[in-house]
Amino acid sequence: MEHKSEFLDFIRERGYLYQCTNIEGLDQLLSQNNYIVAYIGFDCTAPSLHVGHLIQVMMLRHLQKFNYKPIILLGGGTTKIGDPSFKDKKRSILSIENIKQNTSDIRKILEKMVSFNDSKTGAVIVNNADWLDSIKYIDFLCDIGAYFSVNRMLNFDSIRIRLDKEQNLSFSEFNYMLLQAYDFIELNKKYNCRLQIGGSDQWGNIVNGIELGKKLNLPELFGLTTPLLLNSQGVKMGKTKSGAVWLDDNMLKPYDYWQYFRNVDDQDIGRFLRLLTDIPIDEIKKLESLKGKEINEAKKVLATEAVKICHGEKEAELAQYASVSAFENGNSSLLSEYTITKEQVVNGISLVDLLNNTSLEPSKGAAKRLIQGNGCKINDHTINDINYMINSENFKSQSFIKLSAGRKRHIKIIVNKVKK
Repeated sequence: MEHKSEFLDFIRERGYLYQCTNIEGLDQLLSQNNYIVAYIGFDCTAPSLHVGHLIQVMMLRHLQKFNYKPIILLGGGTTKIGDPSFKDKKRSILSIENIKQNTSDIRKILEKMVSFNDSKTGAVIVNNADWLDSIKYIDFLCDIGAYFSVNRMLNFDSIRIRLDKEQNLSFSEFNYMLLQAYDFIELNKKYNCRLQIGGSDQWGNIVNGIELGKKLNLPELFGLTTPLLLNSQGVKMGKTKSGAVWLDDNMLKPYDYWQYFRNVDDQDIGRFLRLLTDIPIDEIKKLESLKGKEINEAKKVLATEAVKICHGEKEAELAQYASVSAFENGNSSLLSEYTITKEQVVNGISLVDLLNNTSLEPSKGAAKRLIQGNGCKINDHTINDINYMINSENFKSQSFIKLSAGRKRHIKIIVNKVKK
């Protein structure tokens, strides 16, 4: 299906377009206006965004490329409640201080990836605590709550699935939909915002904002959702055995971020290149057509482009150089480091424990299975003894050892050196 709007054609071809409240109406609006305002929201439940948020970050960038103005809404207010959408249980409530700090940290990350300036397309960051914190509850229920049907709210999948599992849904969480809908109204009034973009799990919340706008006689508002970032097995991206894949370089080094994308499944290459990079489609088609070992070159391009967007061109070049040096040229000096103490070396530390402690394996059981399957190496020599101990003998010839789990996961073990 071709659209009048170049923007809609672009995001459809790249794989971003999942659902839209009125695709024909939005197409008409975009084709007739060289300038619209759209917003994407992020709650502040952690000090960093992770790779699961990347599609929304890319949408912010693409809006600017088409000369539209993006608003980034940080949920300093809604984070106090927590979005119940498709969650099995209530989120832990953060302190006001934590939310403020997370909001500040996330802003710094976004400022690296999206253009903030005084032009008409320069991104704007707003915090919904600025208006939600001052709401008078009774007035809010009368002015806004009256437009919402509890019957209809209970029918949204995001709520119904939670209730079907007989998991508790607090009254405050139930009100999250009202607050997000109200956010859209506020942004329309202040910035003439006409479009909200979010992940597919936000469909119910977005629809409520659209319908509230109609009942308040506002110009037609539009909602557009993107697919969730899933791998070829249908699993949400964003977490690994070692933890979340954060966008903050203090929480995950650019080198490890590069490695994460270098090691994605072959089947995911084309889709991730479309969704997570700025590479033109024609070039992507050439990269995804590579076969056999050549597909690794496409993975390197994906990894480098992903780091470039998140951390900048210099860090991308350094991460690629470090990886090629470590894995292709045998230079262990550029591997990530894990420190053990002199006492551990003297007394001996179990290889199973070390694999688990370094997060190369998620559990001691997994570490044992790796060793028994000949997947563990020390300085490129296979170790198949699950009782193997790391001790001073391993450090006689050099000041570190290279510990490998499989072909793609490696770490440098050093003694009594401050970890960078």
